[in-house]
Amino acid sequence: RADGEDRGPGADYCVFAAMEGLLEKLKLLDYEEEVLAKHNIVKNLSRHYFVSSSHVTSNPGEQFYVFTITAAWLLGLAGRPVPEPLESDEPGASLAAILAELRALGVKVDFPPSKLKSGSGEQVCFVLDRLADQALRRTGFSFRRPKYPTETTEEESILEDDAELALSRVEEEEPTEPDDDEDVLDLDALRLQTTECESRPRADEGPEPPVDAAEWNLEVERVLTQLKAAPRTDKQQWRSHLDQMHQHNDAIRSLTEDSNSYLSRLQQDLSQALEKVSSRERYIGQQLEPLIQEYRSVRARLHQEQERYQQANARVMEKRQELREISDEVKKMEQEIKDRDTSMSDGAAPVVRIRRTTRLKQELVQMDVRIGVVQHSLLLSRLKEKSNMTLDLHATNI
Repeated sequence: RADGEDRGPGADYCVFAAMEGLLEKLKLLDYEEEVLAKHNIVKNLSRHYFVSSSHVTSNPGEQFYVFTITAAWLLGLAGRPVPEPLESDEPGASLAAILAELRALGVKVDFPPSKLKSGSGEQVCFVLDRLADQALRRTGFSFRRPKYPTETTEEESILEDDAELALSRVEEEEPTEPDDDEDVLDLDALRLQTTECESRPRADEGPEPPVDAAEWNLEVERVLTQLKAAPRTDKQQWRSHLDQMHQHNDAIRSLTEDSNSYLSRLQQDLSQALEKVSSRERYIGQQLEPLIQEYRSVRARLHQEQERYQQANARVMEKRQELREISDEVKKMEQEIKDRDTSMSDGAAPVVRIRRTTRLKQELVQMDVRIGVVQHSLLLSRLKEKSNMTLDLHATNI
């Protein structure tokens, strides 16, 4: 059922035959009462209802709804019940459920659910036909060969039996056909002579002598081997048939010669076109080969630069984290200095103030040294980052 496979001219009408067979199966399952009457559908399905939307006078939505409820009903008969679909249900979910149950019954489905959204077509007829087969098989129904009544009467059968018996006796007693034409008795000539004799006036019209039936049967059996019906055939009939055969043969030869010449020219044209296409492909491949190589090299360099950028970005993030930590420490130290200054200002003794001042100076010197070290390391990191960025930009420009 694939779209690409070769199909005959009558393949488009196979779906009509399949729909007619499907309708008969639905009638056997009493779909009028089980489906149409329960869902208040007034009209019965036509012979070509599911073939296409052009065979339905109503809207295609109603056709899709009839398809879903019929499929659900058939699945229930086949032993795979599903919830009854509603008009407000999602079409994709309903179709996926129907196809899943159909695959579970052992039917091979090689088309997507989107083929069934129209509610008509070859795939819809295929699904319903397979479900109807499964439902009939589940109910125990089976098709049998039709029995035709015999119309032959008793007299005709007796005459045919007698004729067959006489011919069999002739064939048994006379297996070889005589070559001499004088041994063959022409029944037509004998019948003509009999009628002429009966039409002549008789000299004496006396009563016919009585004939014994047993002697008559013995005489008939004795001369039966010498009687043979010579079929009259037209001697010129086989000549006319032979002439017709010659005429048809000549016509076929002429058509074959024309077809062969056309096909040979077509083959030459196709071979030339294929050669041109292959040569053009090779030429384009040769022209684009340097560009392809350059593109590959540029792509490799871009990948390397992206890796270097990610590494540099990771280092920058680390330095920023260190700077944030140092800034927090500086804030803490400033807060400690403020607290000490406040405590020193609150003291009354001058010696204590001097000691505190000396200690504060020492701490300030140490703080200045630390601040200088931090600024120096920060300056070095910035200079290093700037040099790395300059090298990266220079490499990218190259």
